[in-house]
Amino acid sequence: MSNKNHNTMHFNKESLKQMNRVRRLNLINAITGIKPANLIGTRSSQYGSNLSIVSSVVHLGSDPALLGFILRPNADVIRDTYVNIRETGYFTINHIHQSFIERAHYTSAKFDRGVSEFERVGLTEEFTHEFPAPFVAESKVKIGLKYIDEHYIPQNGTRLIIGEIIELFLPEDALDDKGYLRLDHLFDVGIGGLNSYYSLKRMQSYPYARVNELPDFNIKQYDEGKPAH
Repeated sequence: MSNKNHNTMHFNKESLKQMNRVRRLNLINAITGIKPANLIGTRSSQYGSNLSIVSSVVHLGSDPALLGFILRPNADVIRDTYVNIRETGYFTINHIHQSFIERAHYTSAKFDRGVSEFERVGLTEEFTHEFPAPFVAESKVKIGLKYIDEHYIPQNGTRLIIGEIIELFLPEDALDDKGYLRLDHLFDVGIGGLNSYYSLKRMQSYPYARVNELPDFNIKQYDEGKPAH
C-alpha cells in the first residue's frame, strides 16, 4: 500500500491480495457505493418457499423488460434460490423498506434446505394472480419474473441470472407525474458493502441530457456542482 498523500490511501492488485481476507471482502463489497436492497422469492415443489436478500439486481432493458442479478458460486453449497429458479422457471424481486430491514437481513443466514426464511424471519409469503413464486407481502414493490437465461462467469464462479418481468405491483402514489418511482416515498433502503443499510432521498431530478442544452459549468453560478437558483 502506498500513501504519498496522507489523505489518500492507494491499493494495487498485489496489496489488495495481501490484505486480511475479511477486510478485503468488506472493502471491495463497499467500493461500488449504494446498491439496491431486494429480496428474491422462489419456491420448490418439494421443499417449499425460499427467500434470499441480494444487492446485485440490475436493469438490463425495458423492451422487453429484463432484470438480472448475480448468484454466488454453487460449488461449495447448494443455492436454494438457483435450484428453485431452474426447477420452476419463476422468481420474484421485492423491495426492502425501512420497516423490515433487520428481518430482510437475516434471510442471508445459512438455513438448512427446506427451512422457510419467510417463517424464520417473520415475513409473509404472498401468492397472487396465480404466479408460481412467492412475493413478500410486506414489500410495496413486487416484481414477478420468468427465467430467461443465465451467464456463467468463470473468473469467480458466479452467475448472472436474467428474468423477464411478467407481473409488477406498486402503489399508485409511488409514481411521479413523469412515471418515475419515488423510492424515498416508499422508504426504500440501499445496501453498502454486506451489512450496512442506508435510507434513500431524491436530491435532484434533471432533464434528459442533450448536447445543445448543456449548462455552462464554467460560470460562477455553479458551486461544487450545485446550480444556483
